[in-house]
Amino acid sequence: MKRLALIACLTASPALADVPPVLYTVEDSFENVAFAVENAILGAGLVIDHVSHTGEMLERTRADVGSDRVLFTQADIFSFCSASISRTVMEADLSNIQHCPYGIFVYEAVDTPGTVVVGHRAYDGSMAPVQTLLSGIVKDALGVE
Repeated sequence: MKRLALIACLTASPALADVPPVLYTVEDSFENVAFAVENAILGAGLVIDHVSHTGEMLERTRADVGSDRVLFTQADIFSFCSASISRTVMEADLSNIQHCPYGIFVYEAVDTPGTVVVGHRAYDGSMAPVQTLLSGIVKDALGVE
């Protein structure tokens, strides 16, 4: 019988969960901003694998989990990948596979109507090319330099 070996790697750097996301805010409708993000992803030559309608799911299941708090008016996450950038970051470190697909989220919170937040995880080190890709897509969508 073969045995499975578990390898734990500890580093001095903080866990990804401890790193705040990159966030942009814009005064516009959710629909306009989500459409702009979708177009920027497609315009970068990428294919959207999935759109997660996270806001709808959280609202649909709110009572089931015993909550009375409404979080978002709308919230979506666009999942996609780039073959060339993924190859680059995975050739640098095979464990970077854990980050694929990449995501850009768009939401309007209930307590800040008319303000839409667009963001993504923050990456550095061998994942810096992904950081550049995601920030470029969001800046293109929002018309930011």
